[in-house]
Amino acid sequence: MPRIYLDVCCFNRPFDDQTQSRIRVETEAILAILEHCERGVWELISSEMVETEVAQIADPERRQRIEGALLMARSRVLVDEIAANRGEELQNLGFQGFDAIHLACSEIARADVFLSTDDRLLRRAARYRNSLTVAVDNPATWLIATLQTGDSDNDPNGT
Repeated sequence: MPRIYLDVCCFNRPFDDQTQSRIRVETEAILAILEHCERGVWELISSEMVETEVAQIADPERRQRIEGALLMARSRVLVDEIAANRGEELQNLGFQGFDAIHLACSEIARADVFLSTDDRLLRRAARYRNSLTVAVDNPATWLIATLQTGDSDNDPNGT
């Protein structure tokens, strides 16, 4: 069962301008991933950092819908001294503050994948993949590869 950590930009993607093809494709992938998590086929991981960032969303409807999606997370990582220290190491590699802590939390949770739609983060993660203990990918790319390799074997519908 894949253990998945979604960056907050993934939770926000369904609220972005869906007239852009890339955004629409990423939104569909994220919704499919969340559906797999809701059905218990895959495991969603959350963190105190996700909750902190979501709490800063100004639009109350958006914030409430994302908080509702977070309820299906089976595990939650606290931002403790270990996470803060690892986040600092990742910042030294050039990852931005929240991104560094999110990555640290995903590593601590032993996530199989950290998903993000942030191109800057994805490029930096690719550059430093040997320094990370979690795979980092775009949700659409990851979903297609996962479904093609049959990592969704626990799903009788193959989706």
